[in-house]
Amino acid sequence: MRGRDPGEPHRTATSLELLFGLCFVIAVAEASRGLSAAVAGGHAASGALRFALVFFTVWWAWMNLTWFASAYDPDDVPYRLTVLAQITGSLVLAAGVARAFEDGDLRVITLGYAVLRTTLAALWLRAARSDPARRRTALRFAAGVTLCQLGWTALLFVPAQVRLPAILVMIAGELTVPVWAQSAGMTPWHPRHIAERYESFVLIVLGESVAAAAAAVRDAAGRHRDSGALYLLAVGGLLMVFAMWWLYFARPAHTILATTHRAARRRFVWAYGHFPVFASAAAEGAGLAAYAVLTQRHGDAVPLAARAAVTVPVAVFLITVWAVHVRPHRRRGTERFAFPAVAVAVPAAAFAPAPALVAGLLCAALVVVVTRADRASCTGGPVGVHAQEGRRAGGA
Repeated sequence: MRGRDPGEPHRTATSLELLFGLCFVIAVAEASRGLSAAVAGGHAASGALRFALVFFTVWWAWMNLTWFASAYDPDDVPYRLTVLAQITGSLVLAAGVARAFEDGDLRVITLGYAVLRTTLAALWLRAARSDPARRRTALRFAAGVTLCQLGWTALLFVPAQVRLPAILVMIAGELTVPVWAQSAGMTPWHPRHIAERYESFVLIVLGESVAAAAAAVRDAAGRHRDSGALYLLAVGGLLMVFAMWWLYFARPAHTILATTHRAARRRFVWAYGHFPVFASAAAEGAGLAAYAVLTQRHGDAVPLAARAAVTVPVAVFLITVWAVHVRPHRRRGTERFAFPAVAVAVPAAAFAPAPALVAGLLCAALVVVVTRADRASCTGGPVGVHAQEGRRAGGA
């Protein structure tokens, strides 16, 4: 298992990587469903906290194997079996999400996480044996992953009143491991491959948002066929999801990663900064679903917290996409201010009679601004950007 060439041409995700990502849909769906139920039940604040903690475990498990595979994936039988074991761990983790939301029971989710982390440590030990040049880095990863997993297991025996601070300490420890390990030497990850994997996860969480919102609107519309609020919710939700897709894919991520390949701090900012991008996209579906349920119960008198659950995730998505994915391209013009301005304006839509529609229209206006700015700079919009990058790559 020697390191792969970070400049390998035509590097794309394998079918096993795509299967690995798709299996995380279940865990994302369970987390989104738990947040939706919490918002609909009047526990938005506690639900958001539990969602953030649960989603971190999902995202972190996915991200760690993604970066490892980019650097080392040999696609041989032992590696395939190990990744299949990781998929099993992700399914066990997903099975424990509901318990974690309902009563704080972390036993099943910890079991799934243990399978994921143990197999990852085994992969790093294999890399340490096969890649002498990066043995120190691989051993640091294996040691850090193992120690953190022991810490997560120990949390099961911690008193409930101190569990949250202990979880925050563990999260800080997890985030520190890659920084500490790669200070001994960088792994040979592939910029285009990493960009593709992150883009696929964006599609996963956006797809989950569409599915969750559509199911909720369908169920509610079956009982309130004349509810115009539900139709406005559906239109606004689609506008937001479409705009979120458009704005994220308007800039090619691999060009950012290629320029940060030797800049560790900027690389980690991009990689870690995607947590709120992914989490907010998944939370948007939960907010739309909760709003549909509460519209069924209360008509137009939906509580402010549920209205905010529709608008705030979009604002978080916009500001983090701008910070980690758009701003590094150093484009000039109105789009430099348009993203922050819309991100500030969107939460105020919670006070509108149709918050999803107003937020969707604001996001659509931002798409227009970005597209016009692209045309003005002769990039040709989202399609043109990728086409232009493809021509450059083909002529290189």
